[in-house]
Amino acid sequence: MATSSESSETSESTLRKRRGDRSNSDAISSDSNSETIQEEELFKYEKKGVISLQTGTFWLTRIVLLRSIAFIYFVAFSVAYNQNKQLIGDRGLMPCKEYLRSVKRYVGGKIGTAALAYTPSILWFLDWSDMDANLDGIALAGLALSGFVLVTGRANMFIMALLWILYHSLVNVGQLWYSFGWESQLLETGFLGIFLCPLWSLEQLPRNCPPSLITIWTFRWLIVRIMLGAGLIKIRGDRCWRDLTCMDYHYETQPVPNPMSYYMHRSPWWFHRFETLSNHFIELIVPFFTFMGRRMCMVNGALQILFQVALIISGNLSFLNWLTVVPSLACFDDSALAFLFRPSGGPRQTLLKIQAEETAGKTPPPTKGLLIRRVLNVSLGVLIAYLSIPVVMNLFSAKQIMNTSFDPLRIVNTYGAFGSITKERTEVILQGTLSADPSDPGAVWEEYEFRCKPGNVKRRPCLISPYHYRLDWLMWFAAFQTYEQSEWVIHIAGRLLANDSTVLSLMDHNPFQGRQKPRWIRGEHYRYKFSEPGSLKASQGNWWIRKRIGPYFPPVDLAGLRMYFQSRNWPLPDS
Repeated sequence: MATSSESSETSESTLRKRRGDRSNSDAISSDSNSETIQEEELFKYEKKGVISLQTGTFWLTRIVLLRSIAFIYFVAFSVAYNQNKQLIGDRGLMPCKEYLRSVKRYVGGKIGTAALAYTPSILWFLDWSDMDANLDGIALAGLALSGFVLVTGRANMFIMALLWILYHSLVNVGQLWYSFGWESQLLETGFLGIFLCPLWSLEQLPRNCPPSLITIWTFRWLIVRIMLGAGLIKIRGDRCWRDLTCMDYHYETQPVPNPMSYYMHRSPWWFHRFETLSNHFIELIVPFFTFMGRRMCMVNGALQILFQVALIISGNLSFLNWLTVVPSLACFDDSALAFLFRPSGGPRQTLLKIQAEETAGKTPPPTKGLLIRRVLNVSLGVLIAYLSIPVVMNLFSAKQIMNTSFDPLRIVNTYGAFGSITKERTEVILQGTLSADPSDPGAVWEEYEFRCKPGNVKRRPCLISPYHYRLDWLMWFAAFQTYEQSEWVIHIAGRLLANDSTVLSLMDHNPFQGRQKPRWIRGEHYRYKFSEPGSLKASQGNWWIRKRIGPYFPPVDLAGLRMYFQSRNWPLPDS
């Protein structure tokens, strides 16, 4: 009886004889043909379930992350291109040129390391004679680079670093208009994205630069901090988060409601309690699933994404929720994300080949560049850990602060949202009149309409997420402050008196378009509530019901504003 070794030798010799019967031309094929055959075989085996993507690798995850970051950058630079000139341009409400000059004076009158440390921006090195062109140039460059990464799924460290520098340059001179947590969150996310990529190569799957597990964990650490920060600030903040009533108010009083907010607000009380409990579970408990193995980490990622999708559906919170989805994607490996890629050809098939070679022990020895990259990845981990110390201390602090950076480059930040909930919605309505006497009972006051914020009670709430109207958002804050606390509202009033096209381009309706300039502008304060679905008001087409509270600021004209503008170094609108 033949032994197993003998039978194997016999089969091998038989195979050799069969191979010998073939001609040399049949035995030797071109490289391109062999690659095609290999890809077809891999696809056939994968369909049969013999070969599938391994778990614990992140080649495809990297492509998804890069495209997602690029999408958020593209939206952010679109907002910048369309609104920066009006907000921080040469004739903007808060010109960045004047801001840079004030910083320059503060740090000693010269542009040096102190100025760069205080306000990191490439605008320091550009010609300030046409700041509008500089702002447009930065935004257009950002749109081009992020569009390339979004469409192709290809990037290198140079491109991602340039995107980060460009957006940093805008955020740091954006002043009040860029003072929100999602700006720092995009900068932190974008910074981590730099280390996902090879230095120069634009390959989707660069063999000499496998995705670093350290970088993947920095994204996971980011989503953990975002959610814990948001959850803890709520528990420590408004009492309604503890007695589960905050969602009774949120949909109506959030900065910029959308059409779905109208219906969500009228949900039954028990659903609002369920929402609040779910919020606490998602933000305070689920993040710890990240550290409980692959499956629980994916559960965390899935729940966080579903949570953000629910928030996107129910309100216009800029690109914040879209951005928060990005680090959640790092909870999924190649095997989990394979369904996003075509089974035959493309990155998925290339990855199958890479994994097959690794299984067969055909992995090339590490190059010098790969070893340097490993040192760089470890250095990134050490940097993030070090910069996380004050952030973690802030999380444990009873005096927790949210949306704050402890380093000028905003690499690791604190986060949080809606620590307090406003219980009623108030709006500032700007009105103008052609009457010579603003106190005349017969004076006709006509209203300006903003792009998205509530105004006309018959206008349906807008749907703009992930886009963002910065002026509309700030008007929400102005409504529960005084005009002395929000002086820029008076600046807007002065511009409207002059029918200034720069400011009017940020608005939806100018009642004096094609007519003479208004003589007086005033701010009226109103309380807004959603109409009841099915009620008489709703049947009349009213989405909102409003009641006048009183004046927000008294009627003003250009002559009366002259001294006010001069004391603040604002150019007179008619000059």
